[in-house]
Amino acid sequence: MKIDILTLFPDFFDNLSNYSVIGRAIKEKKININCIDIRDFSNNKHRKVDDYPFGGGHGMVMMPGPIYGAISHVKTEKSKVIYLSPQGKKLNQDIVNSLSNEEHLILLCGHYEGIDNRIIENYIDEEISIGDYVLTGGEIPALVLIDCVTRLIPGVLSSAESYTDESHYDGLLEYPQYTRPREFNGLKVPEILLSGDHKRIAEWRKSEAIRVTLEKRPDLLDNQK
Repeated sequence: MKIDILTLFPDFFDNLSNYSVIGRAIKEKKININCIDIRDFSNNKHRKVDDYPFGGGHGMVMMPGPIYGAISHVKTEKSKVIYLSPQGKKLNQDIVNSLSNEEHLILLCGHYEGIDNRIIENYIDEEISIGDYVLTGGEIPALVLIDCVTRLIPGVLSSAESYTDESHYDGLLEYPQYTRPREFNGLKVPEILLSGDHKRIAEWRKSEAIRVTLEKRPDLLDNQK
């Protein structure tokens, strides 16, 4: 998969190649990530990319010209252009699963009071939000999306179990996990996990996943009805 990040702060992504699963995926050429500086497409000698909003109001708005230039520079017939936006669909595992099948993602990171709406209406395929709160720009949401999607690309993780058992993949939170020592501060690991009976362990894990989801995120169970 190829991912192009359109941003005003390309240095923000400098350490991706050294970061855990994403770094390994880059080194193994399972994923190709490029950062494009939107300022490179400004026709202003000072590389200006923002201006005051028509109609008045606070803050600045990113101008359409530089953004359009950046999108056009990398877009192909197989590209999906995503604007990381507080007005977008809230990111969930279903969206991540779908995006992991794309060949080319273009992630647009906005700033200031947002971007000229003509870009959103005519050159964006999908708007995605990572939650109902305020962030400085789209770079952190872009990182979140890249991390989620990269894990699902074939060959990135060691086995399917590495993600299919995790929270949210099947609409449930993950079952409780334990490791050595068997007893810590008088607290013991559930005996069933030490039994070696894989069928019973699988049943216990499924039951615990439902229990944990019911206690912590009952809304997830409501979504499955």
